[in-house]
Amino acid sequence: MKIVKAILVALWLVAFAAGAYGLVQRALTGHEQANYGSYVPWGLWVAQYIYFVGLSAGAFLLSSLIYVFGLKRLEPIGKLALFLAFVTLACALLVIWLDLGRPLRFWKIYTNPQPSSMMSWMVWLYTAYFALVVVELWVALRADLVVAAGGRGIAASVARILTLGSTNTSEAGRDRDRMMLRVLGTLGVPLAIAFHGGVGALFGVVGARPYWNSGMYPIIFLVSALASGGALLAFVVAYFWPDQRGPQYRDIVTLLGRMTLGILALDVLMESAEFSINLYGSIPAHADVYRAVMFGPYWWAFWIGRVALGVIVPIVMLSMAPRAPKIVGAAGFLIAAMFIAVRVNIVIPGLVIPELAGLERAFTDQRLNFAYIPSLMEFLVSIFVGAAAAAAFFVGKWVLPLFQIAPERAHVGGGGEK
Repeated sequence: MKIVKAILVALWLVAFAAGAYGLVQRALTGHEQANYGSYVPWGLWVAQYIYFVGLSAGAFLLSSLIYVFGLKRLEPIGKLALFLAFVTLACALLVIWLDLGRPLRFWKIYTNPQPSSMMSWMVWLYTAYFALVVVELWVALRADLVVAAGGRGIAASVARILTLGSTNTSEAGRDRDRMMLRVLGTLGVPLAIAFHGGVGALFGVVGARPYWNSGMYPIIFLVSALASGGALLAFVVAYFWPDQRGPQYRDIVTLLGRMTLGILALDVLMESAEFSINLYGSIPAHADVYRAVMFGPYWWAFWIGRVALGVIVPIVMLSMAPRAPKIVGAAGFLIAAMFIAVRVNIVIPGLVIPELAGLERAFTDQRLNFAYIPSLMEFLVSIFVGAAAAAAFFVGKWVLPLFQIAPERAHVGGGGEK
């Protein structure tokens, strides 16, 4: 086990260092080394952005099953779900900020909003959602932070700062926290639906792109968010739960696996309907893009990333061993990781088909190109964001009381997870 951990740490260090190099390139050269251009203005970073947004919305909506709808069996992972929603949202905002041509001017969308702009609405929804997630996470952690503040070490020091002066650990205080969590969660459900559905609507309202112009996009985005967020939770609980000997651990992972399997099946059904209807209709503006997804330059992202590793293998694993936590966790990892292929297949193929026949030959320039392959710098920056997400999770696991162990196995005192 120590050897495996050492290898993983070494891989993370390599990824972080390589990603940091790409980040420096982005800071020094701007977009010069990126391969997107005038015809394909959105690339890998936009795909990664909606990928992380989906993980965040899915994790948050699953936390609402606990705090709003009272699903007691998942109560021990409520804080963890909120923390994952926070980390993945922060990563989504970081990568889309790096995609902006003038990232230091992001504040102008607040001072000069356009009520008719879907993107303007989306930014305001993000802001409200981010604030709500931060507040709800603090309320969920508050009482445990007060207890942890009485210990020693870095976790206790962090807890003393994060308590914000609160010292109440009474049952009445915890009841107030639960009431606040229900109120915040109730507000957060429509907000999470609106903000991630808004991402789907941002694509769906683009009439010039038939591949995106669908009223189903907001719904598909929500279902896929639940599938990817549930898969991420299953993976994290299966491999990072502090006490993996008791029945609580197996029960939670099994339930998360079953939920993820059901939601994934629904997501595949909706995606299959989109593909089959448009391919059967054979309207060139619609069908050509779906053929490009399945048989074009990005066929591997669809058949290998999405279908094989993201659907078939995980479904077999979850069906054959539904109560084997490590197998369920591995299936969750595959589903969550391979959802990046889904996002890539949404963003890039919708841009690589010319709106006008012959447009690709009408003008010639480096930036007037429909053949988009991410540059090395784009890949490195994406790796950096992924490494930052992993680092944020492990720091949170170390210093925050994210896991709630059954009372008969709980350890009194202390702060974060060792």
